[in-house]
Amino acid sequence: MLCSVIIPARNAARTIGECLLAVLSQSVPRSLYEIIVVDDGSTDATARIARSHNVRVIPQPPLGVAAARNTGARAARGEILLFVDADCVPTLDWISQMLAPFEDPIVVGVKGAYLTRQEDLLPRLVQIEYEEKYRRLERFDSIDFIDGYSAAYRRSAFLAAGGFDATLAAAEDVELSFRLAKSGQRLVFAPKAHVFHYHGENLRRYAARKLRYGLWRSLVYARHPDKVHGDSHTPPELKAQIPLAGLALGTALLGTRWPKFFGISGLLLTAFTVTTAPFAWRARRAGIDAALAAPGLLFVRALGLGLGLAVGSGSLIGQRLAQRISRFTRAFRY
Repeated sequence: MLCSVIIPARNAARTIGECLLAVLSQSVPRSLYEIIVVDDGSTDATARIARSHNVRVIPQPPLGVAAARNTGARAARGEILLFVDADCVPTLDWISQMLAPFEDPIVVGVKGAYLTRQEDLLPRLVQIEYEEKYRRLERFDSIDFIDGYSAAYRRSAFLAAGGFDATLAAAEDVELSFRLAKSGQRLVFAPKAHVFHYHGENLRRYAARKLRYGLWRSLVYARHPDKVHGDSHTPPELKAQIPLAGLALGTALLGTRWPKFFGISGLLLTAFTVTTAPFAWRARRAGIDAALAAPGLLFVRALGLGLGLAVGSGSLIGQRLAQRISRFTRAFRY
């Protein structure tokens, strides 16, 4: 068995069938790979649909996507572990594109890429957001960032690293990437290893997702403080956009009480918009409407991530302060 395709799924009855049909229709011989669906406590027909495609289904309690991926990895027989999400539809050459970099024996991890067929404005902007990150990744011979939606690892390296940290509800794939890269192991980007994905069309949910990601990313940064300064995936301009967006909103709110702050807010918003100009310029290939809407999307992204990072970091600081106070008081208890 050359590789094992692992699909974590919870209540994925709407999408798991199309995902499995795509994985079953790959250009590589079916004898070279197995398919494992880890049913993470679904209450719908996910498991039944998966079994109807004659693939291996492993049930577990609802422990989260990281735990589900780890369960699949432990049960896998393949030398290479391929992970794809249940709401993704791999292209027919996805497996071959993901496996190709492993011809280099020092490569232990590979990252694939999203595509979408959606034509609504927000999904087009989200796809451009990903493509901007892919454009950055292609500059590096080695990367330090692999997303779990289209990922591959040598099983030996994955298990030796302990797999994904199941205590993280998000960004567990980022944390594993940082650990592997920090240990000197090589991760690479496979830009043609595509999976189609249905990006959300609700701006409020987009903002909530960014907030949640920022919250858990703060915990990852606490473990890997060197990555606060940047990684191979995160756009460097985001470090300026997050404080600019927060300050622009904050001064605008102050302006409702003291109008002179509106001028400061306008200057900050102008500075923020300047940082989005390159993204907006490249977004024009997806339509003029996408180019015009790009600064707004990036503003929402910056606010969501910034708030999540602030809440997460504040929580960590509070916990550490409470621990120090507790140790101090215990020292004088007697």
